[in-house]
Amino acid sequence: MRARRLRASLKGWGGVAAMAVVCALVAVFALWVPLSGPRSVDDQAVAQSATIKAERAEEDCEAPEKQTLSPSSADGDTIQKIKNRQGGKRKLVVGVDQNSYRWGYRDPNSGKRGELEGFDIDLVHRIAEDILGDRNAVQFKAIPTNQRIPAIRDGSVDMVVRTMTINCERIDQVAFSAPYFKTGQQVLAPKSSPIKGYDGTLAGKRVCTAAGSTAYSTLKADKERGELPATTDISKTVPNQLDCLVRLQLGEADAVVTDGALAASQAAQDPTVELKGDPFTAEYYGVAMKKDAHDLVRRVNQILVDYRKDTATGWQASYNKWLSATLGKNPEKSEPPAPQYLRTT
Repeated sequence: MRARRLRASLKGWGGVAAMAVVCALVAVFALWVPLSGPRSVDDQAVAQSATIKAERAEEDCEAPEKQTLSPSSADGDTIQKIKNRQGGKRKLVVGVDQNSYRWGYRDPNSGKRGELEGFDIDLVHRIAEDILGDRNAVQFKAIPTNQRIPAIRDGSVDMVVRTMTINCERIDQVAFSAPYFKTGQQVLAPKSSPIKGYDGTLAGKRVCTAAGSTAYSTLKADKERGELPATTDISKTVPNQLDCLVRLQLGEADAVVTDGALAASQAAQDPTVELKGDPFTAEYYGVAMKKDAHDLVRRVNQILVDYRKDTATGWQASYNKWLSATLGKNPEKSEPPAPQYLRTT
């Protein structure tokens, strides 16, 4: 556990995974040399190449949130295809959540016919307004957590704006914008629970996570390393994060591990649960798009630059409206860092 807390300062989970890869490669080659004798020049070249690739992966994964393209307002092939859609289909197709309170959800008491609203939804409207000139030119597609990447890769959506953490595993499959929100993994449990946080008090407890989530990957890796009690049951995964709160309410789980920003909203929905302990990772949400949609990635990054600058109707206004009640009036802990654009192709 102590080692896990030290790694919380890393930018997301990817740096740890990459370091593990490098260590594994070093161990393999160290064992292989004495067993097989002197290596040929070709063998040495292969080994050196593998080491270089692993070191590059480690370098990239120390800061996956920086692996994005520089901003641009120019239209490219991807954006033109969106603009060329005809009639009622001339919309931006976006994968979102409809069950995350104050992020992407339907409020039956809003008087707006149960329309989707929340922090992520505000950002979607801003992107649609910039690209298509109409903030309402959006086709929302509610997708479960474990279907976010498949929906992007098969073209079902143009992008996903759904509290999606940027990490190393995902940047190999999809492209991300610069970060638009900072958060970290945290434990949610009943107020009466003896669980104190991400520590030994999880021993013998049933922990629920969403399938395909960063939370599950983190728990699985920590358990394999012995940094999570061996008796902690992490087998309970669900398609959508909100399903974990339901399992908690039904007594089918003892705790939930998810992004602290989402956990805070769930605690606001149910006064019998609370956040336990501090966040134990540092992570960033990004807009996810197809790997080769370079012009769309650049355009979204330009929109995010402008969105952050717009104090009247941009990022700050949306935070005040949707999240200040659960995360606090001061947004400093949630503000993403100044963007860096290290991806070139």
